Amino acid sequence: MTCKGICVRYKAQKPVGTGRYASGQRRCQICEIFIKWEGLWCPCCGYRLRTKPRNLKYKAKLRARVEADSIEAKAAADNKLQEIEVDVAVKAKSKSKTVKAIKSKATKKEKTPCIHCEKLFVYADKHEKNCKKNPSIKTSQESESIAIKA
Repeated sequence: MTCKGICVRYKAQKPVGTGRYASGQRRCQICEIFIKWEGLWCPCCGYRLRTKPRNLKYKAKLRARVEADSIEAKAAADNKLQEIEVDVAVKAKSKSKTVKAIKSKATKKEKTPCIHCEKLFVYADKHEKNCKKNPSIKTSQESESIAIKA
């Protein structure tokens, strides 16, 4: 497990205003470099990457930063949720008016019974043509004759 020089391609610049670990960078102890890499293992030497600082002072800084970010994200999500609820309420009022207008205009098609089987259908005439109990329709066995060669 030695450095092969591949990690240089993924070398990360030091971020301004935030820490390296807070910005998603990872450190390889073998290559002695911070890299921008999503995996847990170094692409160069295969050694496990560090995702958190070892120093107590920097651990506390990172923890505070993560908590602040999560509070900020939660507040933003709550604001977005409130905006969505207001939009839904406004749309619901306008929809209820249009739905009432559509319902008053719409007429339901009544179901009529089939002459042969007496089941209810919206389009009873279509069903009557293909109804199994219709005497004018011969079954497929009666109408077709099959010739069998011996």
